[in-house]
Amino acid sequence: MTQFADALKTWRKARRYSQLELAHEAEVSSRHLSFLETGRAKPSREMIQRLGDALGLPLAVRNHLLAQAGFAARYPQREWSSAEMAPIRQAVDYTLRQHAPYPAIAVDRHWTILQMNAPAEQLLSLIGARVGLSLLDLMLNEPVQAMIENWPEVAQHMVQRLRVESASRGGDPKLDDVIEALAHMPAPETDPVGPVIPTIYRAGDLHLSLFTTIAQFGTPEDLALDDLKIELFFPADEATRVTLESLAGAASPS
Repeated sequence: MTQFADALKTWRKARRYSQLELAHEAEVSSRHLSFLETGRAKPSREMIQRLGDALGLPLAVRNHLLAQAGFAARYPQREWSSAEMAPIRQAVDYTLRQHAPYPAIAVDRHWTILQMNAPAEQLLSLIGARVGLSLLDLMLNEPVQAMIENWPEVAQHMVQRLRVESASRGGDPKLDDVIEALAHMPAPETDPVGPVIPTIYRAGDLHLSLFTTIAQFGTPEDLALDDLKIELFFPADEATRVTLESLAGAASPS
């Protein structure tokens, strides 16, 4: 069995497809798919692309499959600061600015902050966050955990989310290390009662309850964009809304 054949079989099983189901999804005969998985047939670049689409594989994994089959990588990884990425940075910046007075950030696959708006700078400065730092690393610090009033619930949710993100990529050492560190946290004493689990920050007199939505680019052709997530924070209660709007007003030039 070739490296490609072994990887294809592993990913098919990880995505819980039978050979027949994947063959139907990729519009290829089940016999040919069987030959690909045993190494009796060599895939074309186009076939690898079809299988990647059918399995919903990340771009980095598709590059790896191409390399295993003897092809050059298809998807580049441009520097976030490069001129080619300028339109993307501008689009992200626009989205973040428009979300004010509520916090918004752009992060990579390891939750490293790439950009954030002014309200996010205010909020996340409380835990020492800034562009270039990973929120995952910060969340492992006990002083940061102490500032999150419902830390057990947040930690449990983080583990669930990180498991999904790691599994989607066939495992990620960085994410898996954080999962291992958080998996031993005490379980929440009560079950969630609301439609979402907010993160409740408390620092001195400041008390904020926030939930998030996550946006991604729909048709990425670059590894950096495939990893990029835009996280938008929203107030989970009226008091938080009033506080955020008041903080934004105080920070605005008169």
